[in-house]
Amino acid sequence: MLRIQKRTNMLLWQRWITRLAAIVLALVINAVIIFALTKLNPLKVYGSMFEGVFGTPLILWDTIRRVSMLLCIGVGLAPAFKMKFWNIGAEGQILVGGIAAAACMIYLGNLPNALLLVVMFVLAAAAGGLWGFVPAIAKARLNTNETLFTLMMNYIAIQLTSFFVTFWETPQGSGKVGIINPNTYKGWFPQLFGQRYMLNLIIALVLVVLVFLYLRYTKQGYEIAVVGESHNTAKYAGISVQAVTVRTVTISGAICGIAGFIAVAGQGHTISTSTAGGRGFIAIIVAWLAKFNTFFMILISLLIVFLEKGAEEIASNFNINNDLSKVLMGIILFFILGSEFFINYKLALSKAENA
Repeated sequence: MLRIQKRTNMLLWQRWITRLAAIVLALVINAVIIFALTKLNPLKVYGSMFEGVFGTPLILWDTIRRVSMLLCIGVGLAPAFKMKFWNIGAEGQILVGGIAAAACMIYLGNLPNALLLVVMFVLAAAAGGLWGFVPAIAKARLNTNETLFTLMMNYIAIQLTSFFVTFWETPQGSGKVGIINPNTYKGWFPQLFGQRYMLNLIIALVLVVLVFLYLRYTKQGYEIAVVGESHNTAKYAGISVQAVTVRTVTISGAICGIAGFIAVAGQGHTISTSTAGGRGFIAIIVAWLAKFNTFFMILISLLIVFLEKGAEEIASNFNINNDLSKVLMGIILFFILGSEFFINYKLALSKAENA
Protein backbone atom coordinates (compact mmCIF):
# COMPACT_ATOMS: atom_id res chain seq x y z
CA MET A 1 0.00 0.00 0.00
CA LEU A 2 1.03 3.60 -0.52
CA ARG A 3 1.76 5.77 2.47
CA ILE A 4 2.77 9.40 2.90
CA GLN A 5 6.18 10.22 4.36
CA LYS A 6 7.56 13.58 5.45
CA ARG A 7 10.50 14.77 3.36
CA THR A 8 13.53 15.98 5.30
CA ASN A 9 16.30 16.41 2.74
CA MET A 10 14.96 18.18 -0.37
CA LEU A 11 17.44 20.84 -1.48
CA LEU A 12 16.39 24.39 -2.36
CA TRP A 13 17.08 23.96 -6.09
CA GLN A 14 15.06 20.73 -6.10
CA ARG A 15 12.11 22.57 -4.56
CA TRP A 16 12.18 25.24 -7.24
CA ILE A 17 12.53 22.60 -9.99
CA THR A 18 9.42 20.89 -8.58
CA ARG A 19 7.49 24.17 -8.63
CA LEU A 20 8.66 24.92 -12.17
CA ALA A 21 7.65 21.44 -13.32
CA ALA A 22 4.19 21.99 -11.82
CA ILE A 23 3.79 25.25 -13.75
CA VAL A 24 4.92 23.62 -17.02
CA LEU A 25 2.51 20.71 -16.51
CA ALA A 26 -0.33 23.14 -15.76
CA LEU A 27 0.45 25.08 -18.95
CA VAL A 28 0.37 21.86 -20.99
CA ILE A 29 -3.01 20.86 -19.54
CA ASN A 30 -4.35 24.38 -20.13
CA ALA A 31 -3.13 24.22 -23.72
CA VAL A 32 -5.13 21.02 -24.25
CA ILE A 33 -8.23 22.62 -22.72
CA ILE A 34 -7.84 25.80 -24.80
CA PHE A 35 -7.52 23.88 -28.05
CA ALA A 36 -10.30 21.42 -27.23
CA LEU A 37 -12.83 24.11 -26.31
CA THR A 38 -11.89 27.02 -28.57
CA LYS A 39 -9.71 25.56 -31.36
CA LEU A 40 -7.29 28.43 -30.74
CA ASN A 41 -3.52 28.09 -30.92
CA PRO A 42 -2.43 27.84 -27.25
CA LEU A 43 0.90 29.52 -28.04
CA LYS A 44 -0.92 32.59 -29.38
CA VAL A 45 -3.09 32.64 -26.27
CA TYR A 46 -0.05 32.48 -23.99
CA GLY A 47 1.65 35.16 -26.05
CA SER A 48 -1.39 37.36 -25.55
CA MET A 49 -1.05 36.86 -21.80
CA PHE A 50 2.50 38.24 -21.92
CA GLU A 51 1.35 41.18 -24.01
CA GLY A 52 -1.37 41.93 -21.47
CA VAL A 53 1.14 42.00 -18.63
CA PHE A 54 4.34 43.42 -20.15
CA GLY A 55 3.25 44.70 -23.59
CA THR A 56 3.82 48.46 -23.23
CA PRO A 57 5.35 50.76 -20.59
CA LEU A 58 1.85 51.79 -19.51
CA ILE A 59 0.75 48.16 -19.14
CA LEU A 60 4.00 47.30 -17.36
CA TRP A 61 3.50 50.01 -14.76
CA ASP A 62 -0.06 48.89 -14.17
CA THR A 63 1.38 45.43 -13.50
CA ILE A 64 3.88 46.97 -11.08
CA ARG A 65 1.03 48.80 -9.34
CA ARG A 66 -0.85 45.56 -8.78
CA VAL A 67 2.25 43.66 -7.70
CA SER A 68 3.20 46.39 -5.21
CA MET A 69 -0.19 46.25 -3.54
CA LEU A 70 -0.33 42.46 -3.32
CA LEU A 71 3.28 42.30 -2.16
CA CYS A 72 2.66 44.82 0.62
CA ILE A 73 -0.24 42.76 1.98
CA GLY A 74 1.70 39.51 1.74
CA VAL A 75 4.58 41.08 3.65
CA GLY A 76 2.08 42.22 6.27
CA LEU A 77 0.76 38.70 6.76
CA ALA A 78 4.23 37.15 7.08
CA PRO A 79 4.96 37.94 10.76
CA ALA A 80 1.61 36.65 12.01
CA PHE A 81 1.68 33.56 9.81
CA LYS A 82 5.23 32.70 10.83
CA MET A 83 3.99 32.73 14.41
CA LYS A 84 1.12 30.43 13.28
CA PHE A 85 -1.46 33.09 14.04
CA TRP A 86 -3.79 32.75 11.07
CA ASN A 87 -4.62 36.35 10.29
CA ILE A 88 -7.50 36.16 7.80
CA GLY A 89 -8.37 39.79 8.53
CA ALA A 90 -6.12 41.58 6.05
CA GLU A 91 -9.16 42.76 4.07
CA GLY A 92 -10.51 44.62 7.10
CA GLN A 93 -7.10 45.98 8.04
CA ILE A 94 -6.68 47.36 4.53
CA LEU A 95 -10.12 48.99 4.67
CA VAL A 96 -9.62 50.72 8.02
CA GLY A 97 -6.20 51.92 6.86
CA GLY A 98 -7.89 53.27 3.75
CA ILE A 99 -10.58 54.99 5.83
CA ALA A 100 -7.91 56.71 7.93
CA ALA A 101 -6.03 57.83 4.81
CA ALA A 102 -9.22 59.12 3.14
CA ALA A 103 -10.23 61.01 6.30
CA CYS A 104 -6.87 62.78 6.30
CA MET A 105 -7.31 63.77 2.65
CA ILE A 106 -10.77 65.16 3.35
CA TYR A 107 -10.17 66.97 6.64
CA LEU A 108 -6.45 67.84 6.51
CA GLY A 109 -6.22 68.97 2.90
CA ASN A 110 -4.77 72.33 3.97
CA LEU A 111 -1.50 70.70 5.06
CA PRO A 112 1.52 70.61 2.75
CA ASN A 113 1.31 67.44 0.68
CA ALA A 114 4.51 65.89 2.03
CA LEU A 115 3.37 66.37 5.63
CA LEU A 116 -0.13 65.17 4.77
CA LEU A 117 1.24 61.96 3.27
CA VAL A 118 3.29 61.31 6.42
CA VAL A 119 0.23 61.82 8.61
CA MET A 120 -1.82 59.54 6.34
CA PHE A 121 0.87 56.87 6.52
CA VAL A 122 1.05 56.97 10.32
CA LEU A 123 -2.70 56.99 10.91
CA ALA A 124 -3.36 54.27 8.34
CA ALA A 125 -0.73 52.07 10.01
CA ALA A 126 -2.26 52.86 13.42
CA ALA A 127 -5.76 51.99 12.22
CA GLY A 128 -4.59 48.70 10.70
CA GLY A 129 -2.58 47.95 13.84
CA LEU A 130 -5.66 48.53 16.00
CA TRP A 131 -7.65 46.15 13.79
CA GLY A 132 -4.95 43.54 14.39
CA PHE A 133 -4.61 44.33 18.09
CA VAL A 134 -8.24 43.47 18.90
CA PRO A 135 -8.16 39.80 17.81
CA ALA A 136 -4.59 39.48 19.10
CA ILE A 137 -5.51 40.53 22.64
CA ALA A 138 -8.57 38.26 22.49
CA LYS A 139 -6.35 35.36 21.48
CA ALA A 140 -3.75 36.14 24.12
CA ARG A 141 -6.17 36.63 27.01
CA LEU A 142 -9.19 34.47 26.09
CA ASN A 143 -7.66 31.95 23.64
CA THR A 144 -10.29 32.76 21.00
CA ASN A 145 -10.12 31.27 17.52
CA GLU A 146 -8.08 33.81 15.56
CA THR A 147 -9.28 32.57 12.17
CA LEU A 148 -12.94 33.24 12.94
CA PHE A 149 -12.21 36.43 14.91
CA THR A 150 -10.13 38.07 12.18
CA LEU A 151 -12.59 36.94 9.52
CA MET A 152 -15.48 38.54 11.40
CA MET A 153 -13.46 41.74 11.79
CA ASN A 154 -13.50 41.97 8.00
CA TYR A 155 -17.27 42.30 7.98
CA ILE A 156 -17.19 44.98 10.67
CA ALA A 157 -14.67 46.90 8.55
CA ILE A 158 -16.88 46.57 5.48
CA GLN A 159 -19.87 48.01 7.37
CA LEU A 160 -17.68 50.78 8.79
CA THR A 161 -16.51 51.61 5.29
CA SER A 162 -20.12 51.69 4.06
CA PHE A 163 -20.95 54.17 6.81
CA PHE A 164 -18.13 56.53 5.86
CA VAL A 165 -18.91 56.21 2.15
CA THR A 166 -22.46 57.37 2.92
CA PHE A 167 -21.17 60.09 5.23
CA TRP A 168 -18.64 61.43 2.68
CA GLU A 169 -20.55 60.67 -0.52
CA THR A 170 -19.99 63.17 -3.35
CA PRO A 171 -22.33 64.22 -4.83
CA GLN A 172 -25.05 63.59 -2.27
CA GLY A 173 -27.14 60.56 -3.11
CA SER A 174 -24.51 59.04 -5.42
CA GLY A 175 -23.61 56.29 -2.97
CA LYS A 176 -19.88 56.80 -3.51
CA VAL A 177 -17.16 59.13 -2.31
CA GLY A 178 -15.75 59.92 -5.74
CA ILE A 179 -12.19 61.06 -6.39
CA ILE A 180 -10.88 62.99 -3.37
CA ASN A 181 -9.09 66.30 -4.00
CA PRO A 182 -9.12 66.00 -7.83
CA ASN A 183 -8.09 69.65 -8.25
CA THR A 184 -5.44 70.07 -5.56
CA TYR A 185 -4.08 66.48 -5.61
CA LYS A 186 -3.62 66.73 -1.83
CA GLY A 187 -2.91 63.32 -0.37
CA TRP A 188 -1.98 61.89 -3.78
CA PHE A 189 1.37 60.21 -4.32
CA PRO A 190 3.63 62.49 -6.38
CA GLN A 191 5.22 61.24 -9.57
CA LEU A 192 8.80 60.04 -9.10
CA PHE A 193 11.10 59.78 -12.11
CA GLY A 194 8.05 60.52 -14.24
CA GLN A 195 6.09 57.50 -12.98
CA ARG A 196 2.79 57.61 -11.06
CA TYR A 197 3.33 54.30 -9.27
CA MET A 198 7.02 54.55 -8.44
CA LEU A 199 6.33 55.44 -4.79
CA ASN A 200 3.99 52.44 -4.49
CA LEU A 201 6.87 50.22 -5.59
CA ILE A 202 9.42 51.90 -3.31
CA ILE A 203 7.22 51.54 -0.21
CA ALA A 204 6.54 47.88 -0.97
CA LEU A 205 10.23 47.08 -1.53
CA VAL A 206 11.29 48.93 1.63
CA LEU A 207 8.78 46.86 3.59
CA VAL A 208 10.14 43.70 1.97
CA VAL A 209 13.64 44.47 3.21
CA LEU A 210 12.61 45.69 6.67
CA VAL A 211 10.35 42.74 7.44
CA PHE A 212 12.93 40.26 6.11
CA LEU A 213 15.58 41.75 8.43
CA TYR A 214 13.09 41.94 11.31
CA LEU A 215 12.13 38.27 11.05
CA ARG A 216 15.59 36.94 10.30
CA TYR A 217 17.99 39.00 12.41
CA THR A 218 16.23 40.57 15.39
CA LYS A 219 15.40 39.25 18.84
CA GLN A 220 11.71 39.81 18.22
CA GLY A 221 11.94 37.86 14.97
CA TYR A 222 13.56 34.99 16.89
CA GLU A 223 10.75 35.11 19.44
CA ILE A 224 8.17 34.92 16.63
CA ALA A 225 9.87 31.80 15.24
CA VAL A 226 10.03 30.12 18.67
CA VAL A 227 6.40 30.88 19.48
CA GLY A 228 5.41 29.57 16.07
CA GLU A 229 7.25 26.29 16.68
CA SER A 230 6.02 25.63 20.22
CA HIS A 231 4.34 27.67 22.93
CA ASN A 232 5.80 25.38 25.58
CA THR A 233 9.34 25.87 24.26
CA ALA A 234 8.80 29.63 24.21
CA LYS A 235 7.60 29.63 27.81
CA TYR A 236 10.54 27.47 28.86
CA ALA A 237 12.88 29.98 27.20
CA GLY A 238 11.28 32.83 29.18
CA ILE A 239 9.37 34.29 26.22
CA SER A 240 5.96 35.80 26.94
CA VAL A 241 3.69 34.17 24.37
CA GLN A 242 0.91 36.67 25.06
CA ALA A 243 3.16 39.70 24.58
CA VAL A 244 4.70 38.30 21.38
CA THR A 245 1.25 37.46 20.00
CA VAL A 246 -0.15 40.94 20.62
CA ARG A 247 2.95 42.72 19.32
CA THR A 248 3.32 40.60 16.19
CA VAL A 249 -0.32 40.69 15.06
CA THR A 250 -0.45 44.43 15.70
CA ILE A 251 2.58 44.85 13.43
CA SER A 252 0.94 42.59 10.85
CA GLY A 253 -2.23 44.68 10.92
CA ALA A 254 -0.24 47.92 10.71
CA ILE A 255 1.50 46.82 7.50
CA CYS A 256 -1.85 45.82 5.99
CA GLY A 257 -3.10 49.26 7.03
CA ILE A 258 -0.20 50.75 5.06
CA ALA A 259 -1.48 48.78 2.07
CA GLY A 260 -4.79 50.61 2.57
CA PHE A 261 -2.86 53.89 2.53
CA ILE A 262 -1.24 52.88 -0.77
CA ALA A 263 -4.62 51.92 -2.23
CA VAL A 264 -6.10 55.34 -1.39
CA ALA A 265 -3.14 57.69 -1.87
CA GLY A 266 -1.34 55.86 -4.66
CA GLN A 267 -4.08 54.22 -6.69
CA GLY A 268 -7.79 54.97 -6.48
CA HIS A 269 -7.73 58.29 -4.56
CA THR A 270 -11.06 57.27 -3.02
CA ILE A 271 -12.48 54.82 -0.53
CA SER A 272 -15.13 52.16 -1.04
CA THR A 273 -16.00 48.67 0.16
CA SER A 274 -14.08 47.32 -2.85
CA THR A 275 -10.83 49.12 -1.98
CA ALA A 276 -9.28 45.88 -0.72
CA GLY A 277 -10.69 43.99 -3.71
CA GLY A 278 -10.19 40.51 -2.26
CA ARG A 279 -6.42 40.96 -2.25
CA GLY A 280 -6.28 40.29 1.49
CA PHE A 281 -7.26 36.70 0.74
CA ILE A 282 -5.07 36.33 -2.37
CA ALA A 283 -2.09 37.54 -0.31
CA ILE A 284 -2.51 34.48 1.92
CA ILE A 285 -1.40 32.39 -1.07
CA VAL A 286 1.54 34.75 -1.60
CA ALA A 287 2.73 34.48 2.00
CA TRP A 288 2.22 30.72 2.17
CA LEU A 289 3.93 29.82 -1.10
CA ALA A 290 6.89 32.05 -0.25
CA LYS A 291 7.25 30.32 3.14
CA PHE A 292 7.11 33.79 4.72
CA ASN A 293 10.31 34.85 2.93
CA THR A 294 9.50 38.39 1.82
CA PHE A 295 11.97 38.33 -1.11
CA PHE A 296 10.33 35.22 -2.53
CA MET A 297 7.01 37.04 -2.20
CA ILE A 298 8.10 39.35 -5.01
CA LEU A 299 8.17 36.42 -7.43
CA ILE A 300 4.93 34.90 -6.15
CA SER A 301 3.13 38.26 -6.32
CA LEU A 302 4.33 38.77 -9.88
CA LEU A 303 3.17 35.28 -10.84
CA ILE A 304 -0.32 35.78 -9.43
CA VAL A 305 -0.71 39.22 -11.03
CA PHE A 306 0.54 37.72 -14.29
CA LEU A 307 -2.17 35.06 -14.11
CA GLU A 308 -4.86 37.59 -13.22
CA LYS A 309 -4.01 40.09 -15.94
CA GLY A 310 -3.26 37.36 -18.43
CA ALA A 311 -6.70 35.84 -17.85
CA GLU A 312 -8.30 39.24 -18.42
CA GLU A 313 -6.30 39.73 -21.61
CA ILE A 314 -7.17 36.43 -23.24
CA ALA A 315 -10.82 36.84 -22.29
CA SER A 316 -10.80 40.20 -24.08
CA ASN A 317 -8.65 39.38 -27.12
CA PHE A 318 -10.06 35.98 -28.02
CA ASN A 319 -13.63 36.47 -26.87
CA ILE A 320 -13.18 33.64 -24.39
CA ASN A 321 -15.73 33.39 -21.62
CA ASN A 322 -14.33 35.13 -18.54
CA ASP A 323 -15.19 32.09 -16.44
CA LEU A 324 -13.03 29.88 -18.66
CA SER A 325 -10.08 32.26 -18.29
CA LYS A 326 -10.48 32.07 -14.52
CA VAL A 327 -10.60 28.28 -14.70
CA LEU A 328 -7.30 28.30 -16.59
CA MET A 329 -5.79 30.54 -13.90
CA GLY A 330 -7.18 28.27 -11.19
CA ILE A 331 -5.60 25.19 -12.76
CA ILE A 332 -2.17 26.82 -12.66
CA LEU A 333 -2.63 27.86 -9.02
CA PHE A 334 -3.87 24.36 -8.18
CA PHE A 335 -0.73 22.78 -9.61
CA ILE A 336 1.51 25.29 -7.84
CA LEU A 337 -0.18 24.62 -4.51
CA GLY A 338 -0.14 20.90 -5.22
CA SER A 339 3.60 21.01 -5.83
CA GLU A 340 4.03 22.07 -2.21
CA PHE A 341 2.67 18.68 -1.16
CA PHE A 342 5.39 16.87 -3.11
CA ILE A 343 8.00 19.26 -1.76
CA ASN A 344 7.05 18.47 1.84
CA TYR A 345 5.94 14.84 1.48
CA LYS A 346 6.58 11.78 -0.66
CA LEU A 347 4.64 8.65 -1.48
CA ALA A 348 6.26 5.39 -0.47
CA LEU A 349 5.26 1.73 -0.56
CA SER A 350 4.49 0.23 2.81
CA LYS A 351 6.59 -2.78 3.67
CA ALA A 352 4.61 -5.94 4.06
CA GLU A 353 4.19 -6.89 7.68
CA ASN A 354 5.57 -10.25 8.76
CA ALA A 355 2.96 -12.81 9.73
